[in-house]
Amino acid sequence: MISIEFLRQFRIAGFAIFDFAVSFIGVYLLAPLLSKLFGKLGIQILKKNWLFLTIPLSVLIHVLVSQITPMTKEFLDPQGHFILKGVIIILLIFGLRGIKRVKK
Repeated sequence: MISIEFLRQFRIAGFAIFDFAVSFIGVYLLAPLLSKLFGKLGIQILKKNWLFLTIPLSVLIHVLVSQITPMTKEFLDPQGHFILKGVIIILLIFGLRGIKRVKK
């Protein structure tokens, strides 16, 4: 049986591909439920917006629960990792761009 440590050993730029895949698949599967929930609050969020917001939300959630991952650590580092910070900010902008307020 394949263990999680084996799956997490495959990395790009020091980040586990498995973690990204699980995050995006999880958000893809939860997006209809989350969109319906926010729709009841009068906010329309499309599935593509949830996918763009996956990484920015994961960094925010990791900070809130004090679970500092390598990506969170690099994002919070004031001395460098500007490409990572730029990518996360761009994903945040694309994710927020399509959100609309609708009447119930």
